[in-house]
Amino acid sequence: MPTGSNEQPPCSSCDELRAQNAKLVAIVEALEKRVAELEAKLRQDSSNSNRPPSSDPPWKPRPSRPKPEGRRRGGQPGHPGASRALLPVEQVDEVVPVFPDVCGGCGTDLRRRARKSRNLAIPGRHQVVELPPIKPHVTEFQLHGVRCACGRVTRAELPRGVPASTFGPRVHAIAALLSGRFRRSCRETRDAFAELFGLVLSLGTVAAIRRRVSDALRTPYREALTAVRRASVLNVDETSWRIGGALAWLWIAVSQTLAVFHVDPRRGTDAFDRFLGRDWGTIVTDRWVAYTSVSPSRRGICWAHLIRDFRKLRDFTDRALGQQALDLAERVFEEWHTFKRSEITRRVLGRRMIPIKRALRVLLEKGAAKYSGFCKKLLSLWPSVWTFVNREGVEPTNNDAERPLRPAVLWRKGSFGSDSPAGCAFASHILTAVGSLRKQRRGLLDYFERACVAKVRGRRAPSIIPAGA
Repeated sequence: MPTGSNEQPPCSSCDELRAQNAKLVAIVEALEKRVAELEAKLRQDSSNSNRPPSSDPPWKPRPSRPKPEGRRRGGQPGHPGASRALLPVEQVDEVVPVFPDVCGGCGTDLRRRARKSRNLAIPGRHQVVELPPIKPHVTEFQLHGVRCACGRVTRAELPRGVPASTFGPRVHAIAALLSGRFRRSCRETRDAFAELFGLVLSLGTVAAIRRRVSDALRTPYREALTAVRRASVLNVDETSWRIGGALAWLWIAVSQTLAVFHVDPRRGTDAFDRFLGRDWGTIVTDRWVAYTSVSPSRRGICWAHLIRDFRKLRDFTDRALGQQALDLAERVFEEWHTFKRSEITRRVLGRRMIPIKRALRVLLEKGAAKYSGFCKKLLSLWPSVWTFVNREGVEPTNNDAERPLRPAVLWRKGSFGSDSPAGCAFASHILTAVGSLRKQRRGLLDYFERACVAKVRGRRAPSIIPAGA
């Protein structure tokens, strides 16, 4: 090295320190990113993620409500009262005449005067409704045997229409109602029969009753499944289920009059195709990946899910952009509700949505350039976001599927799903019957009983599909 040069010889220890420093900086950056992700998860709840409301912590503030107007809770003075309507006298089982003993004014004894009709005023009416003690009705069929001259004994068979089971159609119908409508497990169904009817059932008997009800509903279920596969508009959703403790999925498809369920051990596109095929017209869904194979022109996107994601964008990524998107979503629903109240036509609705579409697209393009992810994916589904504006029968949310799915979720939490394929079939059949009949405002107990009677007599079960549909 020339004398007087300012250059220093390379220092191996300095190079090592620089490498270690760069490595530590990378570790710190990764940890900061991880901490930010964990903190974001801690701030997630049902309003800005796909978590159910039941997972919200007790300290989460409730949604804001309109400020009280100074009035007390409950009915206000002067409001019209509401009372139970009296049954006509012809429908009353027992009438008990009640007369006063003395006059409320002068104290005169009125018992003699009450015997003459000319002294009687129009009676006041008060009805008491009571349930009589319910005792099971037991019928014994004694199947006699008769010896022929040839020496053979021939024993009589059960008359046509008498079930081979120990329990009749109404017992089966009530068990189905307790399970499918009121979400009772086998044990709770057994206990309910003991408490309400004094009828002792074993757990195996309850399971056998469920299987027979499922068999009675098999044909109506297949008819309903065929009908929804051909529907012009469907709302589709899915939730987790259990088959023998293993993870499975409960699917639902809702048309105008039907709500059809299907249990499948898989959740992807193949399971969706097995459930519904491809003959339907338009489906409304969330943005889960299994539906990406559906053409955007045949699909509607749930705006309730979008609002949650806009809140997530506001709370965790870009406050200004997320809030602007939420403001636009509020305008969307204002216009939609105006349309639903028949205050504007669909054509006017479409015109009013144009500036909202433009503004939202600008926001999403800005977000896609900065953050990619959610904004970019939503732009790829852009036609599906606005299907409800132009397509008759399509709603902006997937609530029509989520409402009947919620009772099934509560049932799963109480009974832990199904233990076998037969249990899966029962869940699919009974949930379909309950969901569809409730949409049509048809009686459940009467339908279940008629379906079980039809099964015993070898007849066709009544259809779940409403007449004329």
